[in-house]
Amino acid sequence: MCGIAGWFDRGVCFSEQKNILQQMSHTLSNRGPDDEGIYCKEPMCLIHRRLAVIDPQNGKQPMVKKHQGKCCAIAYNGELYNTPELKAELVSAGYSFDTKTDTEVVLAAYMHWGEECVEKLNGIFAFGVYDETKRQLFLARDRIGVKPLFFYQYTDGLLFGSEVKTLLANPLVKPVVDEQGLMELFFVSPGRTLGQGIYRDIKELLPGECARFDGECLTRKRYFTLKAREHPSDIPQSLEEVRTLLTDAVERQLVSDVPLCCFLSGGLDSSIISYIAAKHHERCGLSAIDTYSVDYTDNAKYFQKSLFQPTPDSEFIGIMVDAIASRHHNVVIDNTELYHALLKAVDARDFPGMVDVDSSLLLFCGKIKEDFTVSLSGECADELFGGYPWYHNKEILFEDCFPWARSLDIRRSILKSGFLPKGEEYVRQRYLDTCRQTDKLPTDSKTDVRMREMFSLNFYWFMQTLLDRKDRMSMYNGLEVRVPFCDYRIVEYAYNLPWHIKALNGREKGIVREAFRGYLPDSIIDRKKSPYPKTHNPLYFQLCADRVKEILSDRTSPLQEFLDKDGVQAIIDYPDNISSPWYGQLMKAPQILAYIIQLDGWFRKNAVTVAM
Repeated sequence: MCGIAGWFDRGVCFSEQKNILQQMSHTLSNRGPDDEGIYCKEPMCLIHRRLAVIDPQNGKQPMVKKHQGKCCAIAYNGELYNTPELKAELVSAGYSFDTKTDTEVVLAAYMHWGEECVEKLNGIFAFGVYDETKRQLFLARDRIGVKPLFFYQYTDGLLFGSEVKTLLANPLVKPVVDEQGLMELFFVSPGRTLGQGIYRDIKELLPGECARFDGECLTRKRYFTLKAREHPSDIPQSLEEVRTLLTDAVERQLVSDVPLCCFLSGGLDSSIISYIAAKHHERCGLSAIDTYSVDYTDNAKYFQKSLFQPTPDSEFIGIMVDAIASRHHNVVIDNTELYHALLKAVDARDFPGMVDVDSSLLLFCGKIKEDFTVSLSGECADELFGGYPWYHNKEILFEDCFPWARSLDIRRSILKSGFLPKGEEYVRQRYLDTCRQTDKLPTDSKTDVRMREMFSLNFYWFMQTLLDRKDRMSMYNGLEVRVPFCDYRIVEYAYNLPWHIKALNGREKGIVREAFRGYLPDSIIDRKKSPYPKTHNPLYFQLCADRVKEILSDRTSPLQEFLDKDGVQAIIDYPDNISSPWYGQLMKAPQILAYIIQLDGWFRKNAVTVAM
């Protein structure tokens, strides 16, 4: 896993732009702390920062490869999980390999199959290949969107990078936010419309998209979208298929030449992954798998049961640790430290985000990185297999809106009168576009149609927010986190599972539960869904409230022209009056205040200007 960047411009002499190239590279140093490299052959410059995971001694990037008169260079960020199969196919086609890296396999795949190579890849990735013969740049992003790839096209060329800050390090790109960017920040965030980079003219390659740039024209192509198909299997076959797919995905992602561990919350998803990893270690004669969980100081004292978070994790973590005999590490985060990490989390994500859920993950990954370079996480099972309450509550299910932000009233209440008057309309249109673009079958019932729409809404919106969070907070610490549930084969399979099978026995993720019944303890199988833990300590709320009061009274704050002081003060004075979360399940009063803190810090640090 790494950080990548590139600059294509026929009019630039890169030998005269060394300072800019170094600045761009420096922004990626956290993503790639082990090595760095720059390839320049006008009109292309590729930049790479490496986090060494496979074949650490070799695999320096950017990597250049020659074959039968062709010469190509690549800057690659990701992990390929079908490397052995692809490598064997390429060897039989006459290719030889100098390293054990998946980077070289991806590069050879492009040289052999051209732009169709992406159809062959099973993994999480973002990369740029420069074809010296054609003098063209090829960009690609994995099907699910696990790895980021932003770009900025201008009259004479194109810039791309793993992070927005990399583009902003080039003086060609200005930190300007227009009306659309403000709509994203105040009415959509911490979600983000697919392809939007918040700043004016900064875009992101879509999940499952590739592009070709020849110096004048950028040609984009979607090579993967969700497609509706009939599901031919009965329940017993489906149980076996789910178990086989998940087991294969996890085992493929256990390949590493550096230390590897697992996240373990005691929930179904992380427990399945930890179980498969533990059994794999046992079969291979390896030592016990290491597992990690996160909690907050005094959280047991202040825990508040809710519909979305019915139980704390601690009891269930202990059950799984005993079941798989893992070496377990419980990371306890101090609430003051959590508060102070809010702005670090903005720096990591490049935008205001999921506030304390972001900052806690950032701190958590930092502790894991002290001993490990790679970890596996149970992210995204809920989006794919119907884990959230909004899949099961009929009133919410058929409500004509994003289920994780059903009301925008709280957002409107903190804004000045007349500011962004079309905010609600903006959100509504994005919801409608997603539903209309959802692929369906003529035979789908009304419930089937809505379940496909709900899947698309979750896949293209909520899940992307969580994947963005996971990538940024982990890579900020130089930790690679893999997400086996995001294997595209599992995504395709889950999209076409009939609801009565997916929600087997009327339970959230029912098919996944029953697929692993008898393998995991029943208490884990039957545990009600509980999200990533948040802090319940009143100290955190007080710290956020005090800082927001300072922002409201600070005439130099960039938020002075946007925020309604009375609306914000009402959240501080009456935090229990917020009935509907700002976003998702857990963003209520403390998190809304923390988001205001992140907004203020983001505008200040990046010297953001507004162009309406």
